[in-house]
Amino acid sequence: MGSLGDRVGRKRVLLVGATAFGAVSVLNAYATSPELLIVARALLGVAGATLMPATLALIRNLFHDARERSLAIGIWGATASAGTAVGPIVGGFLLEHFWWGSVFLINLPVMAVLVLVGSKLLPESRNPDPGPWDLPSVLLSLVGMIGLVYAVKEAAAHGFAWATLAAGLLGGAALYGFVRRQLTLPSPLLDMRLFRNHGFSGAVLADLLTILGLSGLVFFLSQYLQLVQGRRPLEAGLAELPAALGAVAAGLIAGAAARRFSVRSVVAGGLAGVGLALASLTLLDQSTGYPLLGAALLVVGAGAGFSFTVTADVILASVPKEQAGAASAVSETAYELGAALGIALLGSIVTGVYRGFPSPPGTPEGAHESLGGAVEAAHALPAPASADLLHAARESFVDGLAIAAGAGAAVLLATAAAAWFMLRGQRLEDTGPGRSPEGHGERRG
Repeated sequence: MGSLGDRVGRKRVLLVGATAFGAVSVLNAYATSPELLIVARALLGVAGATLMPATLALIRNLFHDARERSLAIGIWGATASAGTAVGPIVGGFLLEHFWWGSVFLINLPVMAVLVLVGSKLLPESRNPDPGPWDLPSVLLSLVGMIGLVYAVKEAAAHGFAWATLAAGLLGGAALYGFVRRQLTLPSPLLDMRLFRNHGFSGAVLADLLTILGLSGLVFFLSQYLQLVQGRRPLEAGLAELPAALGAVAAGLIAGAAARRFSVRSVVAGGLAGVGLALASLTLLDQSTGYPLLGAALLVVGAGAGFSFTVTADVILASVPKEQAGAASAVSETAYELGAALGIALLGSIVTGVYRGFPSPPGTPEGAHESLGGAVEAAHALPAPASADLLHAARESFVDGLAIAAGAGAAVLLATAAAAWFMLRGQRLEDTGPGRSPEGHGERRG
């Protein structure tokens, strides 16, 4: 979608994608079976793929002054973090007062505002000489990514099987074919030469590994707050607020900090902070007080805000503005791939530890599949057995979560070290009023 925006217009792709996102949200809300919901979620993913790359590419083309662009990227990231904070709170409120489909319908007014305001205020931009949009490359990238992620998730959930191996091999072969094709096309869907830039490669790798290390925590934290500590959905959403507050604050000052110190100091320092915060969560138990959890979430949010804001700036500054959509799409794809792999790999740690807990006789098999299943099964057991089941299940879940947090901490600390070396010498552009990006000193009108 990022590459398509470079070709047909980023504003057009954004507005069409936002309209489709709203329409498909209705299909999700009124899905009548799990199969229809899965298909609708897939379509929501396709529509959603237009949003982040298009907005980031528009910023690259709207702000030619590097300092203004850094601030705009900071505000963009801070707004995304604010949305991440508001989402669980609004979702928790809706789930407490309405049926589950309402969490999808909330997308409609948001998308309506985006389409109405965007159509009036956003300028159109595109690559003036983009070349054709290569459909075989699109298909190879889709088959490659879906095959790889499916294989990892199936292997994590059920172990290795021939079908899983076949999916992984198909995905790997498709991605290999995609790379080979990009290197031979005169107008590739993704210019692989971008990865020769150490700053670009380092920033993309940092994004992927950061979200990989964080995703296990993010995915299971709501379950911990609600199913272990007994918080209501709205209360659980509010409990996660410090992470977004830290990300908003850090995102707004990240560009200035990177210019004052260095890109690698801010990115590596932010990632090291996240790693240490995750390490502190290895101390979690069923009755952990909120001060430890809230402080850890605040540091996680601030560290991620520093890192993601500066890496987004590095990625955009590494490419000509004509390729901003494709570069933004690489960043977003790294984020999504890291999330999928993190949930699969770290999630397998949590579920693997959880499934081994001792349970009273007569416990349904579903209780060992998920903590939610154990909570449901406990309602059908006599009081003593019910209490024993819940205590054992919750203790096992927290043990798995602590081990996953430790693994995530190791990933983040290793990523911080890698970023320190890969981003060595990398600087943000420093054009300001009175100086052009080319350094000729023209004054801006």
